[in-house]
Amino acid sequence: CLMMSLTPSRGCLLDLPWEDILVPHILCHLPLQQLLSLQRVSKSFQSLIQLYLANMRCFDSSQIGPAIPRAAFVNLLKDNEVLQQLVLQNCSDWLTDRELLPVIGQNHHLHQIQLNGCAQLSRHALVAISLSCPNLRQLSLAHCEWVDSLSLRSLADHCKALEAVDLTACRQLKDEAICYLVQKCSRLKSLSLAVNANVGDVAVEEIAKCCPELEHLDLTGCLRVKNDSIRVLAEYCPKLRSLKVKHCHNVAESSLSILRSRGVELDVEPPLQRALVLLQDVVGFAPFINLQI
Repeated sequence: CLMMSLTPSRGCLLDLPWEDILVPHILCHLPLQQLLSLQRVSKSFQSLIQLYLANMRCFDSSQIGPAIPRAAFVNLLKDNEVLQQLVLQNCSDWLTDRELLPVIGQNHHLHQIQLNGCAQLSRHALVAISLSCPNLRQLSLAHCEWVDSLSLRSLADHCKALEAVDLTACRQLKDEAICYLVQKCSRLKSLSLAVNANVGDVAVEEIAKCCPELEHLDLTGCLRVKNDSIRVLAEYCPKLRSLKVKHCHNVAESSLSILRSRGVELDVEPPLQRALVLLQDVVGFAPFINLQI
C-alpha cells in the first residue's frame, strides 16, 4: 500500500531529495525484493533504485532467494563500492569466482563476509578477500572445502583485524595452517574449527596462547583434540565464555571441570547428569540418588 501511494502520478515521492532523504531514510526500510520490483514502475524509479544499490552498505542474498541468476547478481552490485557486509549463504548453484571476484575487488570497506556453503568458489576467492579487505573483522567459510592452507595464510597475512572466523568443515586445513592464522590474528574472539578431523592439540594450544581475547571456540567433532590442550585453553583464555567439544571422544570431564567451575558454557553435560538422563530415559523416572555420597 505504501508503494502504491507513492507512485509517480502522485508527484510526491520522487520530488524528495534522492541522496539525502529517499535512499538513507525511506528505501533502506523496504525489503530488497520489493525494491527490485519497484524499479519496474518507471524509468525514474529504475534510476532511483540503481542509486540505492550503488550506495547499499549491506547485501544479503537471502532477501531475494538462493537462486539468484548470475547476471542479476552482477548487475545489482556492479556500481557499488561502499559495501560493508556481504552475505551469500548456500549459493552453490550459481556463485563462482567469476561473479564474486569483481564485487570483492571494488569493495575495500567490507568488514563482514559470509560465504557458508558456497561450494563452487576456489582458493582464489579467499586470496582476493585477503588482498581487498584489510579491515575485515568477520568471515564465515563453513562447508567451503576449497579453503586450503595457502589461501588461509594469505588471509592471516593481510587481515589482522579479524575477530570472528568460521572454518567449519574446511577439511583441507591442518594444525599448521590454524597455528599460522592465530599467530597473525591475535584479536580473535570467536573461532569455529568444527567437523575437522585434522585439527588436534597443537592447534588448540596455539589458539590458547595467541588469542587471549577468545570468547567462543567450536571444536565439535575434532577427534584428535585431547585433555591436555583443553587444560592449556583454560589456563590462557580467561575470557572464554563457550566451548563446544561434542563428539570429541578424547576430551573428558577431568579437563572440562576446570572450565565448568568458571561458568564457561559447555555443550557436554557432567557425567553424573548424563547418567541421570540416561536412567530417566531407560526406567521412565529419575531415581533418587544421594549426591553427597
